[in-house]
Amino acid sequence: MKRAERLHALSEMLRRSGSRGCSAERLAGEFGVSVRTVKRDLAALESSGAPVWSRPGPGGGYGLAVGASLPPVSLSPAQAVALMAAVSAAPDAPYADLAAAGIQKILDVLDPKTRARADELADRVWVNAIPSSSRTVRSALEEAMAEQRVVRMRYTSEDGTTTTRDVEPVLFASRNGLWYLVGWCRLRNAMRWFTVSRIERASVTKTVCGGHTVHEVGEPPANARPVHGRGE
Repeated sequence: MKRAERLHALSEMLRRSGSRGCSAERLAGEFGVSVRTVKRDLAALESSGAPVWSRPGPGGGYGLAVGASLPPVSLSPAQAVALMAAVSAAPDAPYADLAAAGIQKILDVLDPKTRARADELADRVWVNAIPSSSRTVRSALEEAMAEQRVVRMRYTSEDGTTTTRDVEPVLFASRNGLWYLVGWCRLRNAMRWFTVSRIERASVTKTVCGGHTVHEVGEPPANARPVHGRGE
């Protein structure tokens, strides 16, 4: 890992640690460098304007001041292309359009040299991903999920049966290359998995969801995990 990438990862780890902070030894182990190198990196972060704090003694360590402003986001060319590739390869994923817009904002504030290197690297990554569901349908599902409102949808099951259902969205899930809307089906009065590509029409109602939780869905598929990105 290059130093610029390590400094960015270091600041992110400090941010996630919150008020607990991290010891220099733990940071050194995480990044495979010496404690001396970590302390030099922390000094560099502080010099760049990052609100680094230190707490001496047993149980002490380093962290970032809560609520303080951070320096502008800085990505390496490889990190920028990784984000572009991930979104480009999954255009059918929930909120993919918003993710693409967010990545463009990040690219727009990169320094010209980094942006040029990212653009050059991006030319070496090709994807061929075609959305399999209606943009209008996905927009309605995304809005219903975010606002936690009942979505009314026309759905054709695998056996060809078509029904109109009111569903309380609980989560989106990806399994075996397909996206599913998992929610409480008011027609069946039970939790159901709906293949997004089989939803023909969808509209957001004014009805607020009844409070069904992710825990009611049961165990996630093998190797599934939330996308919140928090460190373990």
